[in-house]
Amino acid sequence: MQVPDNSNIVIFGASGDLNYRKLIPALYHLYVTGQLPDSFFILGVSRTEFSDESFRASLQGELVGLERIEPEPFSRFLEHVYYLAINTSDEHEFGKLKQRLLELYEKYQAPHNTLYYLATPPSLFGVIPKCLAAHELNKETEGWKRLIVEKPIGYDFESAVALDDQLHQYFREDQLYRIDHYLGKETVQNLLVFRFANGMFEPLWNRHYIDYVEITSAEFIGVEDRGGYYDGSGALRDMFQNHLLQVLAMVAMEPPAAINADATRDEVVKVLESLRPLSADDLKQDLVLGQYTESTVRGEYLPGYREEKGVAKDSRTETYIGLKLFINNSRWNGVPFYVRTGKRLPTRVTEVVIHFSPTPHPVFSQHAPSNKLIIRIQPDEGIVMKFGLKTPGAGFEAEEVAMDFRYQDLGETKLLSAYERLLLDALNGDATLFARSDAVLACWKFVQPILEFKEDPRALYGYACGTWGPKEAGALVERDNRAWRYPCKNLTNTHYCEL
Repeated sequence: MQVPDNSNIVIFGASGDLNYRKLIPALYHLYVTGQLPDSFFILGVSRTEFSDESFRASLQGELVGLERIEPEPFSRFLEHVYYLAINTSDEHEFGKLKQRLLELYEKYQAPHNTLYYLATPPSLFGVIPKCLAAHELNKETEGWKRLIVEKPIGYDFESAVALDDQLHQYFREDQLYRIDHYLGKETVQNLLVFRFANGMFEPLWNRHYIDYVEITSAEFIGVEDRGGYYDGSGALRDMFQNHLLQVLAMVAMEPPAAINADATRDEVVKVLESLRPLSADDLKQDLVLGQYTESTVRGEYLPGYREEKGVAKDSRTETYIGLKLFINNSRWNGVPFYVRTGKRLPTRVTEVVIHFSPTPHPVFSQHAPSNKLIIRIQPDEGIVMKFGLKTPGAGFEAEEVAMDFRYQDLGETKLLSAYERLLLDALNGDATLFARSDAVLACWKFVQPILEFKEDPRALYGYACGTWGPKEAGALVERDNRAWRYPCKNLTNTHYCEL
């Protein structure tokens, strides 16, 4: 990876969970592997009262010993970390931020290249850019300025448009980096290389040879301590609208003219804008929304969603969504994409399954194994190809066999985590793996009918913790004479995965 030019990072919401769990560990790992610039500083900004020393001590106490963080190198890293306590919604307080930045630029003899990271509640996504602009902290006269915005980018189509307008008042589109950590995962990026670098697959990647596509993102955990947030979000906003539609676009996109930000994101947008709009009949027939209910799994009692802390007792929030959708273009016309995500499912797994069409004349068996390509995003990252071979012995019966590649087989190869990769890309000015404005709005436009439909009290089904969702989700696929794959944590496990 390219080492960035000398640059600096300002993290808003630095006293929050995201900074402690993801951002500081990611930046530390980039530091110890020599992938941060020679001269850099990290300035944490939040309302919590910390000094530089107490903030460093807090990070040290929370993180040393976790995620391969060792005391001595972490102490050296923390020498680059500073803190400023201000009211981040008060425009006048940003004068203190400007003064502190000028002092640090002088101390490090550094250019004013600055990456701002909004690790804050969404209510501040439009406020902080305005406050930065009020003190000309968005100006690029002495170095570049970039702004990373975390999800959710809006709450629905209307609010996403409003936020987009707010951001563009103070930052150009090329300064904006809308982060989706799924796109930072090595196996998601490998979708592009796997497809476009292999002549044995790209000619088959279309409606003539593919019967259907599955995209699954399952979690065994419930909402844990995020009940208050999740109850206002649900699976649709939390996972489907952003992560899974972005993965779908990577699976379905046309070859870009070049592997760069503009060309790649152009093709992503074309896919998202080609999603067939959901009609009233589609919403009734091809959409399943579910909410997990209490169950005992492996001898452990798991409460239902409405018993979780912070969740309303009469909540109608979905924790599961399954949807059949189509892409209206020449490559994919008529090929169904079955997409599902949910909490309290049997295991944690995210994968894409390409189901190839059967041979037109199954001469060896009426029940020959189907051909499947399984691209595992997490965990046990890798790729499995399933196909038919002759069963040993007399006759010509076919059985399913598999060929697999797993990243763990690369041994000492160190993969960047999603946040490490995306932070490094942002520092280098590479927006390829960040969502562009038109892509975000296209996603919201597609899901807006679902947001309106799910207000119908009849639109929600229950499912017991530890199962694969409502039974109606199985029927969604089975009525087309197809079937969901039920994956296990182990990529190469061929058995039906259930608890």
